[in-house]
Amino acid sequence: MIVLVTGTEGYLGSLLAPELIRQGYEVIGLDTGFYKERTFYRDGGTTPLTLAKDLRDITVEDLKGVDAVVHMAELSNDPAGQLAPNITYEINHKGSVHLAELARKAGVKRFVYMSSCSVYGVSEGDDVTEESSVDPRTAYAICKTLVERDVKPLARKGFSPTFMRNATAYGASPRMRFDIVLNDLAGLAWTTKEIKMTSDGTPWRPLVHGLDIARAIIVVLQAPTEAIHNEVFNVGDTSHNYRVREIAEVVGEVFPGCRVSFGAPGQDNRSYRVSFEKIRKHLPGFRCAWDARRGAKQLYDLFKRIDMTKDVFEYRTFTRLKQLEYLIQTQQIDDHFFWTDAP
Repeated sequence: MIVLVTGTEGYLGSLLAPELIRQGYEVIGLDTGFYKERTFYRDGGTTPLTLAKDLRDITVEDLKGVDAVVHMAELSNDPAGQLAPNITYEINHKGSVHLAELARKAGVKRFVYMSSCSVYGVSEGDDVTEESSVDPRTAYAICKTLVERDVKPLARKGFSPTFMRNATAYGASPRMRFDIVLNDLAGLAWTTKEIKMTSDGTPWRPLVHGLDIARAIIVVLQAPTEAIHNEVFNVGDTSHNYRVREIAEVVGEVFPGCRVSFGAPGQDNRSYRVSFEKIRKHLPGFRCAWDARRGAKQLYDLFKRIDMTKDVFEYRTFTRLKQLEYLIQTQQIDDHFFWTDAP
């Protein structure tokens, strides 16, 4: 099977692509290269041939002969969405729908879209399921719901979209991110030996390791068409819903000498517990191998091995908003986030 993965030089793509290659898939990458400047560590995995191309410039010819598209390449996370909400809609919504349209036209059989549990926004009471109403609170999350809405009608015999609402990712990656909760707390614990939260940490967040997301994608690619055709799956484990304060406490316990403290209730009221029973039942080959404690230990061992410094932890490439602001400030990308010509 030939699989085109968008975002192969991103946090999740740099984990998925080598794993697909190890599993015997032929992988083509596509990435515009916003975050390729610096690698956090080398893991020895095989990287695919990658088209250096903006998602919005992709053509039907780029997709000819491809059996499946795994689409990860969007502007990531809420702060980036707030930086340029119009561009977020242009790339994350319109660009993603256009890619699905082109994939169908090119004869691609499967289209696996990386959605997010952030579409649930604020939810009280029972764990939300794929059938629950969505309540997106940010441009990033709203775009996820719009892509799901607009790509579902494209499904037909011979073109099967699948929508994967990932829990909040964590864990080590060659293209590391420190702007997601567990990774950020681990970086603070290593560099300052203190996690001093400004909120009380009561909101709920489901977590899933990046390698478990990769495993879920591979299970979807291997599943019978009828099991994944136009289906939505929450990706994670029901037992891995944590209060943010619990994540901080786990990290504090794994990193020796780390002090953990909490503040008053915060202004960010996003809180949701998620059920992951559907993916367990419909795709029995998928199970999460990682939990928060094992992920925190992975990061502790990695930081120790590479002798991570505060400068590395705070380096702009590993925080999406910082890197985008740098590229704009230095006029390397224009107002629409296209690369500019060299001076």
